[in-house]
Amino acid sequence: MSSEVAARCDAKKLVRSPSGLRMVPEHRAFGSPFGLEEPQWVPDKECPRCMQCDAKFDFLTRKHHCRRCGKCFCDKCCGQKVALPRMCFVDPVRQCAACALVSRKEAEFFDKQLRVLLSGATFLVSFGNSENAETMVCRLSSNQRYLLLDGAGHHEIEVTHISAVQVLTEGFPAGDKDTHTYTSLLGSPPSEGGAARATGMSLQFSAPGVEGVAQLKLTAGEDAHGSRKQATAWLAAMHKAAKLLYESRDQ
Repeated sequence: MSSEVAARCDAKKLVRSPSGLRMVPEHRAFGSPFGLEEPQWVPDKECPRCMQCDAKFDFLTRKHHCRRCGKCFCDKCCGQKVALPRMCFVDPVRQCAACALVSRKEAEFFDKQLRVLLSGATFLVSFGNSENAETMVCRLSSNQRYLLLDGAGHHEIEVTHISAVQVLTEGFPAGDKDTHTYTSLLGSPPSEGGAARATGMSLQFSAPGVEGVAQLKLTAGEDAHGSRKQATAWLAAMHKAAKLLYESRDQ
């Protein structure tokens, strides 16, 4: 990707919607795959009462719309202002209690895990059924749309084209298998309190010019200091990214 094309992909503009100020991609096609569209607000005439506590709206009890779900509530049920980066809001916006809880849980991904993905980590990478692995740095592109792999060669995988993710773990108690795989998009990661730790990841994706489903395997590699800590953190962050990606598709 040329620097000129990359600059166009990363260009942002400030827009004002009924919900607040948003910093959105200049070109809609370059939006983050983790983003959510603003919801349609429930029309005022269709909500004479709060959709949570059933309080009747009048001169004193005003109606407010949750910026995440678009439903109509009283101030008591929709008085929290919480950051909503998935909709690109510049400032925290009004949300109902249920949506505010979800948004707060997502905040860790945007504040921490996303930075880890953008920074990248070192892996041994093999494509398809090949047993030959190449040392490469894998990171998320600045517009969050591509996984970039750089080593002797350069590869780009569009995030929305990833169809399955499996995290490879090891270190289960004696009697269990030394290596365990699970499909992270359909389940939960290994318990943080358990003995298992992530050692790699397998991705299935569709690629231009490739018939069927392509696959690659990432095995945690050592950084310049001989540590696999950054690679392990990257795998955990990618697991959370995969869950958000599927949630975006379902909404």
